[in-house]
Amino acid sequence: MIAQTIQLSLAPVFVLVAIGNIMNILTTRLGRIVDRSRALQILHAKTTGPDHDAVVIEMRFVDRRIQLIGHALLILVMSGIGIGVTVGTLFLGEMLGREFRIATELTFFTAISLLMLALVYLLLETRLVSRTLRLPPELLEFDRQDL
Repeated sequence: MIAQTIQLSLAPVFVLVAIGNIMNILTTRLGRIVDRSRALQILHAKTTGPDHDAVVIEMRFVDRRIQLIGHALLILVMSGIGIGVTVGTLFLGEMLGREFRIATELTFFTAISLLMLALVYLLLETRLVSRTLRLPPELLEFDRQDL
């Protein structure tokens, strides 16, 4: 029966691998955002007028991105813990000769729900980036016919 329990635990473990990969993506993004925030802090002290205002606006967006990724990472950690508890209930049930079907179903459902919520936060963060990084049309020179 332990072989069957190991087989049952493979799907949640694959989800755990996916969670780890998403966390890697988020921490990489967070690192780049932190680097940008440090550069903006230096610019904040050196700028005045409209340039300073532009720095402050970008800093607000950077701060929001940090919040979104922070929330996503927290939720992913909770999801990973839920997957761990799911696998644990499978093995605990096997060792005790009992079936913890409801607990296993609830923890797995909760973990997957948290994973989806974290992906929503990632989507919100990427949408924020795409909204703030739009190139001004005048730089794209759409009026040029030779390109």
